[in-house]
Amino acid sequence: MSAGSSEPDPRTGLPVGPTIDSTPARLPGPVVLQGRYGRVERLQSRHAADLWKAVAGREEIWVYMSGYGPFADEASFVHWVESRMALSDPYSYAIVDPRRGAVGIATLMEIRPAMRVIEVGHIVYSPDLQRTALGTEAQYLLTAYAIETLGYRRYEWKCNALNAPSRRAALRYGFAYEGILRQHMIAKGRNRDTALYSILDCEWPARKAAFEKWLAPENFDAAGRQKTRLSALNGLLA
Repeated sequence: MSAGSSEPDPRTGLPVGPTIDSTPARLPGPVVLQGRYGRVERLQSRHAADLWKAVAGREEIWVYMSGYGPFADEASFVHWVESRMALSDPYSYAIVDPRRGAVGIATLMEIRPAMRVIEVGHIVYSPDLQRTALGTEAQYLLTAYAIETLGYRRYEWKCNALNAPSRRAALRYGFAYEGILRQHMIAKGRNRDTALYSILDCEWPARKAAFEKWLAPENFDAAGRQKTRLSALNGLLA
């Protein structure tokens, strides 16, 4: 079934969306998503020290975050991490490198189980995570978890429309661009237009195959350089 398919209403003949399974999706939980290059697990206070080492002094990480950062010191950062742990939406996960410990955060958020819609957001990638296989694998693991395990049919990515790296990442990961939400937010006292992207459950098998082909060890040479770009596997321009 394609996203834009329709069928006639039995009483009026007007086009309506096809009937689908309306069983609510499940809520995210404290799972450990193990990959080849690292893992994704529920954010805990024990992750804070490693995360702070990874992000301290990197103010550029926080420029496009809508309501927090940068942090003046480790104590304020730890307090923020602990405040995130208490929330069920967004539900926060640490991205853990087996050698360096926690090097990033991603959340599942804007959770609407009845509509089976969920978003990945509040993504904090330290320099140790950026442009790494683990950075890509974490997105693969979370997408698979949301669609395959929890049962969501729409997986969203939103970002500040001025955040060019985030917009490139969305396309690279296989999200479809849907448009700009104008004057969508006031973020840190400034206007924010928001770019909107999505992956649908019917699109996931092809996206999953692209992720898995890119993440395979044979896609990297002896120096760890990729042979085929994920954007190419997804049929997108870099």
